[in-house]
Amino acid sequence: MALSKDELPALDGRALEADLAYISGTLLARGWMLATAESCTGGMIAAACTDLAGSSQWFERGFVTYSNAAKVQCLGVPAALIDRDGAVSESVARAMAQGAVRHSAAQVAVAVTGIAGPTGGTPGKPVGTVWFGWHVDGATHGEMRRFDGDRAAVRRATVRHALGRLRALLGA
Repeated sequence: MALSKDELPALDGRALEADLAYISGTLLARGWMLATAESCTGGMIAAACTDLAGSSQWFERGFVTYSNAAKVQCLGVPAALIDRDGAVSESVARAMAQGAVRHSAAQVAVAVTGIAGPTGGTPGKPVGTVWFGWHVDGATHGEMRRFDGDRAAVRRATVRHALGRLRALLGA
């Protein structure tokens, strides 16, 4: 049985709530803090985290580094890396996650950089391309996903994937 368009957002909301409950409980149990480094989502991941009451006990800070200059200045992403690979790349997403930990009191970070659209895509990096970076327990992970839909849909899918994968990495 397929879910209706009205049922899908509610299901996504429940999944997001479950992910955040797991993330918060795990971070609290380990005495760790989380930082976010966001480009294409403009702070939506941090907002989702801080919607949860008590998040100040496990959420340290969020960086909204929309411009390349902000990625360099706030997170220490090497400008040469952006010039070589582009802002929407695995190397930059990983560097953003590492920089979020380095420039905060957090031990865990999630970073996103992508093309939410409706413009800005190229044949090699079409609209909907998002690179993710996670830094958990001293290890940095990267992953690329392509999401369908309009700008809002790409951004929502990015938030869901970023937190869902963080949950999986914390459980590993």
